[in-house]
Amino acid sequence: MRNQSSFSHTDFAALGEGHIAYLRQMSSDDIRAKFPAAQSIRPGISLWALFSADGTPLAVSDDRGSILASASENELQTVSLH
Repeated sequence: MRNQSSFSHTDFAALGEGHIAYLRQMSSDDIRAKFPAAQSIRPGISLWALFSADGTPLAVSDDRGSILASASENELQTVSLH
């Protein structure tokens, strides 16, 4: 019998904290829901968002390259979510 370790949602989110961020393409409507300060973004456009491992929003841009550059400058390894 194998010994199984259980991770809570909090433990799992903390695994990559400060090291891993995820990149996701989203609609501006979804961005506005996740980023309270982004209410002035025009509805109905496609944007890129960068989130920390625990789901905290970090950055938004219409340019995927600038999001990746921001992550690199902050020494974050990025992963994409589909």
